[in-house]
Amino acid sequence: MTNSLAAAPDQAQPGGMAAAAPKPAAPATTPPARPVPLKGAQLALGTLALSLATFMNVLDSSIANVAIPAISGDVGVSPSQGTWVITSFGVANAISVPLTGWLTQRFGAVRLFTMSVLLFVLTSWLCGFASSLEMLVLFRVLQGLVAGPMIPLSQTLLLSSYPPAKAGVALALWGMTTLVAPVVGPLLGGWITDNISWPWIFYINVPVGLLSALMTWSIYRSRETPTRKLPIDSMGLALLVLWVGALQLMLDKGKELDWFASGEIITLCVLAIVSFAVFLVWELTDAHPVVDLRLFRRRNFAAGSVALSIAYGLFFGNVVLLPLWLQQWLGYTSTTAGMALAPVGIFAIVLTPLVGRKVTQWDPRKMATGAFMVFALVLWMRSHFTVETDFAHILVPTLIQGGAMAFFFIPLTTLTLSGLPPERIPAAAGLSNFVRITAGAMGTSIATTLWDSRAALHHAHLTEGLIQGQGVFGVTLQALQAAGLSQAQALAQVNRLIDQQAYTRAADDIFLASSMLFLTLIALIWMTKRPAGHAGSAEAAGAH
Repeated sequence: MTNSLAAAPDQAQPGGMAAAAPKPAAPATTPPARPVPLKGAQLALGTLALSLATFMNVLDSSIANVAIPAISGDVGVSPSQGTWVITSFGVANAISVPLTGWLTQRFGAVRLFTMSVLLFVLTSWLCGFASSLEMLVLFRVLQGLVAGPMIPLSQTLLLSSYPPAKAGVALALWGMTTLVAPVVGPLLGGWITDNISWPWIFYINVPVGLLSALMTWSIYRSRETPTRKLPIDSMGLALLVLWVGALQLMLDKGKELDWFASGEIITLCVLAIVSFAVFLVWELTDAHPVVDLRLFRRRNFAAGSVALSIAYGLFFGNVVLLPLWLQQWLGYTSTTAGMALAPVGIFAIVLTPLVGRKVTQWDPRKMATGAFMVFALVLWMRSHFTVETDFAHILVPTLIQGGAMAFFFIPLTTLTLSGLPPERIPAAAGLSNFVRITAGAMGTSIATTLWDSRAALHHAHLTEGLIQGQGVFGVTLQALQAAGLSQAQALAQVNRLIDQQAYTRAADDIFLASSMLFLTLIALIWMTKRPAGHAGSAEAAGAH
């Protein structure tokens, strides 16, 4: 489901933003010859090597979701603090995306991809060894930073391995890899957490990554892309890190520090606002911006990328929230929570090839509208969950959601990139990808924060009419004490039951609000124009 940069294979800036910025005309040069397509065993092994790296990267964005309660308990923090393990990776990954183009031209696509995979292996190994939340978050940040170039470069190298006539086959193979990982992730993460220990959700990257790097280097090292030195917008990059980092820290720590009653939160808020304002001015005036914000002048790009990003933030926030609720308040194990999440990819795998073929014939606005309506339906169904909802009823919305995913990324990416000249597609896809990943991390923080806040409100409402020793409350306490519990233990048991109801109602509130927001976002889709001839849809077809 990763919306990577879908640059054409013969472009020198696969996935970069800075490289695609407007610059003075350079002397005419002969473009590098297109690499000769691979054949036979080399083609099969090259496809496998790149697919393994993509699979490992996408898997890592979903495998930790069901392990958060176990990780939180092991390092001695609350589950909401444990979600930093997810958000830290997402934010760091988003920040590293704009550097992909510059790094590719500085080191070469093959060398950069291989280094990225090896560093991903190293940081995965370090994540498994982390003994505290602070250490784990630090290593996840490093992991996210080095993971940035992996997705776009895997796609670029894969496309260069096939003849142009078979580009669709290459994109289909790549797309299937990114769809299988979200199915396997929760199942594998849950099984490993329950039967071995959570560090192994990171250790499994080591053999997979080493094999991928070895195969990639042995096959592609003779097909290295040309390199050259280009200026980098170091000030823009520093401002980007500053405002995104400050905003994410504010969202992650706000609840535990009582929001704006804390001087630290106020400082982070001011820092985020000021650095963002300076960032906007700098990027709009710099000759080689790290993020080409001028793309937002285009109606399709602005409306499409905003709709895609907000929708992804809603989707990812709910994907993280569901297993937390299942494990904390319904007694699910990591494995059963993973089983409840895994079917989301089944319909996506089946329907994505159809969407890829039909996106050039059907109106992508109608396809995306249908996806948003299905997402709204799924979340409305979840808003009726109770503490007595069985596994089968939890599974049904997850299964349906896979169909919405198939009609979500490809049509919206097609709309976002439509009308752009080929040389600007890498920059546009990169910027859209950056905004989307950032929105996903922030959506997780906002969803978990609102969940706790709404649960506290529901807890207060549920307890305000209870008087100790009277009514059902009194009967329940007497029954528990008669069963051998002390008064303190009986009160704790009753409080647990009330919390279970409160957090379930709070989750229902978030599901319902998210459903309504998806319906509202449909208006953004129809602010775009239908692509003329659907130019660029081939690139978009693989960008998810």
